[in-house]
Amino acid sequence: MILGKLKTILEAVLLAADKPMSVQNIDAIFNGDEDRPTRDDIRQALHELAEEYVDRGFELKQVATGFRIQVKQDYAEWVGRLWEEKPARYTRALLETMSLIAYRQPITRGEIEEVRGVSVSSNIIRTLQEREWIKVLGHKDVPGKPALYGTSREFLDYFNLKSLDDLPTLAEIKDLDKAYPELALVDHHAEVPNTEGDSESKSEDVTDDLVDANDNEEIETDEISEVVEVSNSDVADEVESEEAALEDTETEDIDDSNDEASSASGI
Repeated sequence: MILGKLKTILEAVLLAADKPMSVQNIDAIFNGDEDRPTRDDIRQALHELAEEYVDRGFELKQVATGFRIQVKQDYAEWVGRLWEEKPARYTRALLETMSLIAYRQPITRGEIEEVRGVSVSSNIIRTLQEREWIKVLGHKDVPGKPALYGTSREFLDYFNLKSLDDLPTLAEIKDLDKAYPELALVDHHAEVPNTEGDSESKSEDVTDDLVDANDNEEIETDEISEVVEVSNSDVADEVESEEAALEDTETEDIDDSNDEASSASGI
């Protein structure tokens, strides 16, 4: 088959398909054709189509389950206005759970709860399974045989990924933390060194800090007490002075009254 015609057919097929098409799926479309292209021809045609779309508003994207023609992310803001329905919003708990499964799979529900520090709602697991983003990969060989969860190919398709290798690395995520502290994640994949001695020294440092803080608090309290005492002393002195002055005034008034009374008696 002529390559130009093959490219046109592939373009039509990918635009009409409601899901990504693998090379095997595309090859099956030509079953029974005399001028059937080889799979290498199909790959070459897909490669050339991708190059032709570089300067267009759409692109040929390869995801986990195959190839699809889609609008470029740069134009999502305007294309999204075609629909009144708002995109789905996910809770922080769901996104944290999904992230742990993606980066630490296979992982059990208990291990997720251990990392997050809170229990995982059954609704979250159910939602992820209904969306076919996660699946049970097996069961851990421990009492209770808890399910081991991992991501699916549909998860990769939804997030526009070809494989898990396309996920941002933890180093890249830590770079984002500098600009967006609320997105900070801990690298739980890193090996944890033996820090028993460090823990003891850190504990002592914390204790010292607490002691220092208490000492500072006592110092501040003493300073406040001194200020209060001085203030009280000043007030007491002022009150005493006022009382003394008042007594002197009253005494003078009484003496004047007595003198007037004596003069009146003499008359």
